[in-house]
Amino acid sequence: MTGTAAAPNYDRTVVACFNGYVTQAVVNNFLPLLFVTLSTSLHMTLTELSSLITVNFVTQLVVDVFAGKYVDRIGYKRCIIAAHICAAVGLIALGVLPQHVPHPYAALLASIFLYAIGGGLIEVMVSPIVEACPTRHKAQAMSLLHSFYCWGQLATVGVSTLFFAVLGIGAWPYLACLWALIPLAGIIMFAKSPMPEIVPEGVERMSSGTLLRRPLFYLLFVMMLCAGAAEQGMAQWASAFAETGLGVSKTIGDLAGPAAFALTMALSRTLYGVIGRKINLRACIAGSAVLCVTMYLLAALSPMPVLGLVGCALTGFTVGIMWPGTFSLAAERMPGGGTLMFALFAVAGDLGCSAGPAVVGLVAAANAGSLHAGLLAGTVFAVGLLVCTAVLGRSRPQ
Repeated sequence: MTGTAAAPNYDRTVVACFNGYVTQAVVNNFLPLLFVTLSTSLHMTLTELSSLITVNFVTQLVVDVFAGKYVDRIGYKRCIIAAHICAAVGLIALGVLPQHVPHPYAALLASIFLYAIGGGLIEVMVSPIVEACPTRHKAQAMSLLHSFYCWGQLATVGVSTLFFAVLGIGAWPYLACLWALIPLAGIIMFAKSPMPEIVPEGVERMSSGTLLRRPLFYLLFVMMLCAGAAEQGMAQWASAFAETGLGVSKTIGDLAGPAAFALTMALSRTLYGVIGRKINLRACIAGSAVLCVTMYLLAALSPMPVLGLVGCALTGFTVGIMWPGTFSLAAERMPGGGTLMFALFAVAGDLGCSAGPAVVGLVAAANAGSLHAGLLAGTVFAVGLLVCTAVLGRSRPQ
């Protein structure tokens, strides 16, 4: 008598993806906490510090592009494990190399390049993996997945701040190595987890030519760009706006600005992950876009600093569903898009994350440095997302 094989436990795969987004949060948010220390202890200039951010962003963007072409050929399990290896090795290198080589700046660049490869691959892969897992409520699982980036961001800042308060900022190399435990855990988790079929059985995988000929693809691409721009247009300027535009101290500005923004964004994604099955996703994104415009206007036009801070913080709540929600809509409307589609949408989101803060900053600079004016201009991205959701409502799955 032969027994039947047990069904794969995809819950483990989903949890591994949650850990993957925590890993990406670590690699994106740990190093900026050290900028002042690096400038003094390693004698780095502002230009060199800025280039570290650029290397991280550009590397992840390039990885996004190439992942769509090669991940399916190499295999998802191999690539996601390799991504975590790169992230772990990069973080360990960050903690070990700069203090022990003649050229610490080059060591930092090499470390960032390594973990940015991991971060870029993780960003491209975890969303289609979760979407492909046989869960009952895919949009809610996607929202919960993306909430782990926000929780990871808060944990990175909070744990690092506590670590430095106890052991001193000079102990940062040890903390960099300790943070590598997160991707190391991811290697083990993915090695022991089943991998779903990314394109559903019976659905034809779209080629790049087929995908790029679909008008719906470009509509969703613009939605992703607007989602990233609306999110980061406020997130990147929240601290500076609170300090210079609203006249509060830097400590209060950081807590009520970017920290509160990340917290409310995490709460919105978690909340949708819990109760979202009762809500129409497209309508939820449209409503969030309207509320986002309202919060931008509150921050930019309120005569009372406390209301401006509320606007900054609650913008995080309004943008929370935009990015993961658009991913879910894309998977629903174009199920044959596969890895290439998710990779290109990750590129769109990253471009938006760059364009949003740039537009706010450029408009502010053109108006005597007024971030009030810059944030007013930032409302265009939420308006664009609202228009796209209205057009999407009249389109059919492709």
